[in-house]
Amino acid sequence: MNKRGWIKIVEAFVAILLIAAVLLIVVDKTGIGKKDISQQIHDAELSILREIQLNNSLRGDMVGVVSPVVTWDDAEFPLMIKNRIIYRTPNYLDCKASICWMNITCELGEIIEADVYSESVTITANMTKLDYRQLKLFCWTK
Repeated sequence: MNKRGWIKIVEAFVAILLIAAVLLIVVDKTGIGKKDISQQIHDAELSILREIQLNNSLRGDMVGVVSPVVTWDDAEFPLMIKNRIIYRTPNYLDCKASICWMNITCELGEIIEADVYSESVTITANMTKLDYRQLKLFCWTK
């Protein structure tokens, strides 16, 4: 009987298994299967913004800003809002915010070497004073 045919089939099968194992190791190291945390960051940002949006005193601080654009590092940025954002930011994120008039685009004002996630809300103090501002929150992973 000719046993060389079976040996060649076994050799081919072992070669395919080795190639598949190497490919699996390479794919795993490239990060194709990395966990997507964008939804988690989105939820954290919305939670922070909703808390500020629903707090009467923080809304009053927001509408009290008179400059068209106030960035995180400006002295005019309301301290209570900054402290609330810092307090509520999860420890795996860095966040900064900007306050702008509604007809102006809010920007971060600096370059971050990471994926930056942003969310914004519109805030008004109360029904008698119709001054609208937008609060835009920018977050990225540490």
